[in-house]
Parts: sequence; C-alpha cells; structure tokens
Amino acid sequence: MILGVITVSDRGYRGERKDTSSEIIVDWFRTVFTSAEIIREIVPDEIELIEESLLKMCDIKKCSLVLTTGGTGFGFRDVTPEATKKIIEKEAPGISEFLRLEGLKKTPFSILSRGVSGIRGKTLVINLPGSEKAVKEGLDSLKPIIDHALQLIEKGSLECGRK
Repeated sequence: MILGVITVSDRGYRGERKDTSSEIIVDWFRTVFTSAEIIREIVPDEIELIEESLLKMCDIKKCSLVLTTGGTGFGFRDVTPEATKKIIEKEAPGISEFLRLEGLKKTPFSILSRGVSGIRGKTLVINLPGSEKAVKEGLDSLKPIIDHALQLIEKGSLECGRK
C-alpha cells in the first residue's frame, strides 16, 4: 500500500516554518498501516501546484490514501478544497462532515474548516486542517473507519450487513 501526505503551506514550502503536521500524519500512517510506503510533498498555497501534487499522488504514484494538511481555512490563500474538488471524481462529504462534527466536540472553530473529501480512481483524498491539534484529532476520528473505506474503494463493494 502506498500512502501520500501533502502539506500546503507557503511558509513551510519556503523553509520558514517546520512542517510538524505532516510528521504527525506520517507517524499515524506507520502505526495504522505498518508496512505501507509513504510519500510526502510540501507545496505552496497555489491551486495549480496543489492540484498537480494531488494528481501525481493519485494517478502516477497510485496512493490508496492521500491526506492533505493546511489550506482549508477562510484565508485568502487557503485553496486546498478548491484544488481537491478539481481532481476528485466522487465526493465523500460524510467524511468531512464527520471530521467537523467530531472537532466541534472540542472547539467551535472546527466548523471553520472547509476541507473536503473524495475519491479519484482508487485513491481516497481527505483534507485536514494545518494545525497539529486539528490533525491529531482528525486522525483519531478517522481511525475506526479508514480501513473499511479503503477496502470499499479497492474492492468495489463489501458485505456490510451486520448479523
């Protein structure tokens, strides 16, 4: 399995800020998917460069899961959701709604995240905010559902009924 992490940050891209959020994601990947290959990239808040990075992770590297961190807020340069919407083929709004709802249990600011989720080919793409705290909380929320979601994408369907 190949997993991707894309950090969207002008200052991180220029080396003016340490990229700690992606390190949290990589550590989580290593815990949840013990034998996966992990690919990391950092790009500035430029819609075309975010889109290019997403397309490379999905279409060329064939990642099963790509998590982005950063660029999901209300700031003028926050364009990660717009770039993601351009490349996904199917939206998965329930994932992003779930992340905001779970975040709301800790802070009202979670509803200010504009992150989106969706599927391109056999890749699940999920936007996470850029803060360490929001990334940790988002990953904790995703842990119970992520394996099932990836299996559904890979296999097309599963027996989901409970006995």
